[in-house]
Amino acid sequence: MGESAPEAPPESPPDGIPMIRAIAMPADSNANGDIFGGWIMSQMDLAAGNLAARVSHGRCATVAADAMTFLRPVKIGDEVSVYCTLLSRGRTSMKIAVEAWRRARITAEEYRVTRATFTFVAIDAEGKPRPITSPE
Repeated sequence: MGESAPEAPPESPPDGIPMIRAIAMPADSNANGDIFGGWIMSQMDLAAGNLAARVSHGRCATVAADAMTFLRPVKIGDEVSVYCTLLSRGRTSMKIAVEAWRRARITAEEYRVTRATFTFVAIDAEGKPRPITSPE
């Protein structure tokens, strides 16, 4: 008989305030009550886009989402909190580390459910790349 994997130790979300929080609803789930990965990814994109707009002081476009790793399921009613960290900033682009965490409605325990690195490009009104500038 094989041994089962030990229970993962409790985790703590990153310091700071999440860029976005949402409650997972039935319309976002499959027939088993698990939330679609695409819904979670869209929440992550919204949160990272919020940080990208703050950093670039304007409009941005998502150009890549790398290394998306789904670690645990999210269930209907869970609170999903998304944390973002600016990893690097170039002339027109930035890389942002994004983590999504879940908390069941009736508990205080939180678990990381997915993480990825998103790349954004600052764009002008015509959708062309523009330099990221600091505010005056």
